Parts: sequence; structure tokens; C-alpha cells
Amino acid sequence: MSKLINLKNIFPVLGNLVSSYGRSDFNRDLFAGLTVGVIFIPQGMAYAMLAGVPPIYGLYAGLFPLLLYALFGTSRQLSIGPVAVSALLVLAGISTIAEPFSPEYITYVILTGFCIGVLQILAGIFKLGFLVNFLSHPVIAGFSSAAAIIIVISQLKDVFGFPIPRMETSAEYLLYAFSHLDETHWLTLSICLGSLAIIYLLRYINKKIPAALLVAIVATALTYFFRWDQEELSIIGDISRGLPSFEMVELDRKSILAVLPTVLTVAIIGTVECIGIAKVLEAKTKNHIVIPNRELIALGISKTLGSLFQAMPTSGSFSRSAVNHDAHASTQISSIITVILIALTLIFLTPFFYYMPLAVLAAIILQSVTGLFDYKEAIHLWKVHRLDFIMMMTTFVITLVLGIEEGVFAGVALSVVTVLYKSTKPHTAKLGNIPNTPFYRNVERFQDVEPVDEIIIIRFDDQLFFGNVSYFKERMKNYIAEHHTKPKYCLLDCGNIHDLDSSGAHGLQEIENYLLDQGIELHVASVRGPMRDMLYKCGMMTEPHKHHMTVHAGVQTITGTAERTSFEQAMQKNR
Repeated sequence: MSKLINLKNIFPVLGNLVSSYGRSDFNRDLFAGLTVGVIFIPQGMAYAMLAGVPPIYGLYAGLFPLLLYALFGTSRQLSIGPVAVSALLVLAGISTIAEPFSPEYITYVILTGFCIGVLQILAGIFKLGFLVNFLSHPVIAGFSSAAAIIIVISQLKDVFGFPIPRMETSAEYLLYAFSHLDETHWLTLSICLGSLAIIYLLRYINKKIPAALLVAIVATALTYFFRWDQEELSIIGDISRGLPSFEMVELDRKSILAVLPTVLTVAIIGTVECIGIAKVLEAKTKNHIVIPNRELIALGISKTLGSLFQAMPTSGSFSRSAVNHDAHASTQISSIITVILIALTLIFLTPFFYYMPLAVLAAIILQSVTGLFDYKEAIHLWKVHRLDFIMMMTTFVITLVLGIEEGVFAGVALSVVTVLYKSTKPHTAKLGNIPNTPFYRNVERFQDVEPVDEIIIIRFDDQLFFGNVSYFKERMKNYIAEHHTKPKYCLLDCGNIHDLDSSGAHGLQEIENYLLDQGIELHVASVRGPMRDMLYKCGMMTEPHKHHMTVHAGVQTITGTAERTSFEQAMQKNR
């Protein structure tokens, strides 16, 4: 039994199968897996082209990465594979050191996936999953919106059907495209726009219709029968048939350093995407727990071992994961069904992709990335939180003007700076009593609260540590100076001070001495365990009559309206 439990810890899918897996569950997994598979095949090839590698590598990414995640991942419905943003990040980074679609470029892309996997495994082992929280939602929304525009611009060559040389910025790329519109290949443009219109129409009729696959099949058939490839229509061409072979990744210091910036950016964005999607699915599913650090290890294993079988870097796809959920997938078995379908496609169907127009893949990409442009979030943030709006727009502009990698690092920097700023200047409040109740509230927010004679009550709403201790002392002194009359007592509500370091304790001691010089006695209330422990260690719990269970108890004790309880004994028992 213990061995089974250990196996279930290593392979979460076993826990789902052993507990109550039945025929109805398998039927749901079968339907969901096949549904995701028919979406994955055209998307995988399209995103591979976006990343600058042949379409076959997008299908390779649907084999071992998806299979390994199904075995090691904690999310039952997360669909791993090529995604638009990660593909664009790969193109933006690796195209600076090698020519897209060249053998050298492909080697770098595979190495990038391997290194990302190693990084994620290490992050999971050392329990660094919490770091993804430092990339805030406004920053992600700004980055994704800019990425959507960059992706659309990058597809213009396959939309209009004429070559566009590499440019330093998206603006230059766009300017070149529009200055050469007279070179438009009208058949290519017609196929792209027609495919895009049909995809939207089919999705409008019924979102369960595999619109991208149907459009790709029809366009490929028409190209074959009418020989549009002889009319200068760009097609996929030859695709290797069969499953990928095992190839050891070439590891050398120079190559690793060359791809390191791309590794970091893709790892950051990919991890945030995957865990974010998994958490959304967790909230929609009963008895489903996602463990971030376990997710990191699973994602890392899928990338590291997947790269040994020529898989491009992968991430979590929100669209395919949503389809998997909507198809009522019960377990990770649905992903294994998808893997089987992709494997059969590689073995038997790749010759049929020869005549597939690149314009169709461009249409699939254009349709897929429209959801990334989150203008509604910008409107929402403008209404509810201007600082978050500024963060979103700053990330958006930096990504659009300077580039993808710059946008990622700027977003991380903005998130960290915002966290530091908020932690150094937390919310504080002066409290008053709601008449005839034991409750005390902010005098600036509640009209009916009354001050307590001879007592000023102050609340500090964050941990007290070296980063905000100066602000704490400043606010305390200002509250005392601005009080309508000079108080005899200062009661500090510590209910929201969840931690205290040595600098914070020293600052609290300084404030106590400052108040004593002013003839004011400092009392504290609602002290939490971690703060109380530090006060004991610093020798600041020697006067128990100044420490109170609640603010109301403190007021009663100070004003003499209640008998003093033996707080020191209570603390000794509950320390």
C-alpha cells in the first residue's frame, strides 16, 4: 500500500485512476483527447512556423512533452504544447544569433527548451514557485496585448504573400510591408482572409466545431486539385514522416550563454501561463488541487526530456485547456489520447500536409492571438486602479517599442518595484470607537466613530520590517502631532502586523522611547504570534499590563472600566 502511495505522489494520474476511474470517465477522456488533438495538429504546425522552425517540430512538441506532463503534472486538464507567446519569444531571442529555419537555429531552439526544463526542475525542487507571483496580472495583460500585435505583424509576409526581410523593430517591419503592398500575391491574401472568415463563422455557429482543422483540410485539398502551388502560392512542402528519433542535446558553454536570455524570458512567461491556467481550471473542478512546485517539476521534465526527442519549447495553452475542460476531461488520460492521435498523424498523415498553404497557418495564428489583446482589462484598470493601469500600459509600450525580451524584464522590474513600494508605505489608520460597541474603525472612513478620551489608537496594516520601519516611525509621530489634544496613551493595534524583524522591533522601541519623552505611554493590542515571539526575544514583554488581547480590552484597561486580566499568564500558556 505504501508503495502505491509513493507512486501516486510521483505520478498524480495514478491517484485519479485508482480512486474511482470508470468507463464513463474514459469515454469523457476519449472525447476530450480527440477534440483537443484535432485542434492541436493545425495549431502546433502554425506555432512552429511562428517560432521559426519547420511545422513538424510543432507536432513533435505534442508527443513526449504532453505525455510526460500527463504523467507528472498535477492538473488534470492543462494542455501542454506550442503556444503563440512562447513561440514569439523564441523567435525574438534565437533569431538574433541564427537564421530562422536554418539547422543551427533549430539546434538553438531545442537547446532552449532543454535549458528551460532544467531551470524549472531546479525551481520546483527548491520550492521557488512563489516567485511567479511577482509578475502581476496588469503586467501580463500589457505584455500579452503587445505580443498579440507583434505576432500579427510577424505574419504579414504570409498574409500578403511577399518576402519581408528581418527588421530591428516591429514598426520597421510594418512600414516595409505597407510600402510594398503593390507586391501583394492576391491568391495568398484571398486564401488567408477567406480562411480567417470561415474560422470565425464556424466558431460563431458552434465553438465545438474544429474550425481550424476543417479550413486547413479544405485549403489543402483545393491547392492540390487546382495546383495553386504552381501559381507561386507558398506551401508547407515535404514533412518528415514518422516519430522523432532520440538526439542528445549539444551542451557547450558558448551555446548555453547565447540562449540564456531567451531561456529566462520563456521560463518566466511560460511558468506564469501554465500555473495561471492550471489555477483557473482548479477553481472550476471539484476535488482538484494544483501544487505549483510540483507543476514546475512536471513542466521541467516535459521540456527537458521532450527536447531529447526534438520538441520545441512548450507551455500551457489556454484555448486547448479550455476545450479540454469544456469536453469534460476527467483525468490526464485525455492528454494521452491526444498524444496517440498526434503520433498516428506523424506516422500516417504527414504526406497529406505537403500542399497546405502557409496562408492558412497564418490565418490560424491570427485567429488564435486575438484573445491575447486584452483591451477590456485596460478599461477596467483605468476605472478601478490607476497604478495598475500605468503598469499595464508601460509594459505594453516597452514591449511594443523595444521588443519582447525587454518587455518581459521591464514587466518583472515593474512588478518588483511595485511590491517594494507598497511594502515600504503600507496603509495606516487612526481609529475611533463605534458608539455602544466593542468595535474600532478608521476615523477617515466612518462618520459616526468617536475618539476615546486621552487615548490615540493607531493601526498599522502590514509586517513591520527594515523596509518600512522609517515610514512607521514617521506616521506614528505625525498621528501624535496631528491629534486634536495631547493624549496620555497611544494604543497600537497590531492585528495586521503579521511579522516583525529585528529592525522593526528596534523601531518600535524607538517609538516607545519617543512617546515616553512626550509623556505618552505606549500600549499594544491584538499582537500575533510571530510578532509576540520577536518581542519576547528582544525583551519587550516585561510590562504585561501594556499588552492587550484586543483593542477594546486595551481601552477598557486603560480607562479603568474593566478589571485587568492576567495577560502575562495568558501569554505564558499560549506562547
